Amino acid sequence: MKLMIASDIHGSAYWCKKMLEAFEQNGAERLILLGDILYHGPRNDLPKEYAPKQVIAMLNPLKDKLLCVRGNCDTEVDQMVLDFPVMAEYAYICCDNLRIFATHGHKYNCTNLPPLSKGDILLHGHTHVPVIKDCGDYTYINPGSVSIPKENSTHSYLILENGKFSFGELI
Repeated sequence: MKLMIASDIHGSAYWCKKMLEAFEQNGAERLILLGDILYHGPRNDLPKEYAPKQVIAMLNPLKDKLLCVRGNCDTEVDQMVLDFPVMAEYAYICCDNLRIFATHGHKYNCTNLPPLSKGDILLHGHTHVPVIKDCGDYTYINPGSVSIPKENSTHSYLILENGKFSFGELI
């Protein structure tokens, strides 16, 4: 199964559209969103074309292809307008013989680990910085941010196919 993984849309209609174009072009079967879907948060500048209602309209028709976890900017009000679950703190994903703990990263992260077995993957967004790092007993992976990249990174996402992760760049 081919998966696309993205995080931190932060209500940007412009970057959400670019993300969905990449989802289609990559032929992924599912899109995993690691939180911070609609709201930009008080610590972030407004992203390009901040329009949460347009993001809602783009994502709701894909509800059967989405798996989401809650980010620190996602609230119960967001769940009221989205047709797919977004309030779970984490999800376990078993794919291509990988066991992935997917979360946003504001609660569970490399300094506050969830229960992981040797060889597991900790997958989270939140930092807006793309990373693939071998941490010994587990691997830490972050797709970066769709709309507000940090530390000179690009607008990015991940593809998981045949047990391998690769970064994609939104242009």
